[in-house]
Amino acid sequence: MGSLQAKLVFLILLQASCNIIATKDEEWKTASATYTKETDGSIITEGACGYGDLHKISYGKYSAGLSSILFNRGSTCGACYELRCVDHILWCLQGSPSIILTATDFCPPNFGLSADYGGWCNFPKEHFEMSEAAFAEIAEKKADIVPVQYRRVKCERRGGLRFTVSGSSHFYQVLITNVGLDGEVVAVKVKGSKTGWIPMSRNWGQFWQSNVNMKGQPLSFEVTTSGGRTLTSYNVAPANWEFGQTFEGKQF
Repeated sequence: MGSLQAKLVFLILLQASCNIIATKDEEWKTASATYTKETDGSIITEGACGYGDLHKISYGKYSAGLSSILFNRGSTCGACYELRCVDHILWCLQGSPSIILTATDFCPPNFGLSADYGGWCNFPKEHFEMSEAAFAEIAEKKADIVPVQYRRVKCERRGGLRFTVSGSSHFYQVLITNVGLDGEVVAVKVKGSKTGWIPMSRNWGQFWQSNVNMKGQPLSFEVTTSGGRTLTSYNVAPANWEFGQTFEGKQF
């Protein structure tokens, strides 16, 4: 009886293990990926999210342009994805190594070409456009396009959230970068020494705006990510802050 019980326990544990593996595999979704040969293209130097020089904010070659359905009008900017090349014996590197990419750019559709040849970012295709260096870490550069699997992962960042202030006295704007955990900012509030908390609206990408004149006041920010986490950084910018400056707050 003891032996039978042991076998039953083993089978239960084995089934549980299989369920765990299956659940983990279900987290991966299918897509496709290409790369750009432009060393100064928007994926590397700026991107549709408005981050500016991506090397300066540490995203660099691990930046990606997303097709329309993934980019979601810029709300996905800053999110992190794990990618691996799959199901192609000629182009995928052995062992299916994976890389972590940050969504920084938009891959526009090309409706003049079919979704299978050139129109890879046409709706509703799920597609990643990568830098040549990042692509070479998962696939042979000879490939024009490869099948990939992807999943959202937490972003690991060094240092705190960065707030870059721009605009004018009647149009105040802040770009938020280096966001950890979800990486994807969905709500922002700003507070001066003379105001309460003021909700900011998304201008585009991760630019957030307010029409309140905040000059001469120290600035505090409340940032909420797509996962529902909220972080408050008090007095990030001193009272004498100037447009064009970047300030560092707390990190998730």
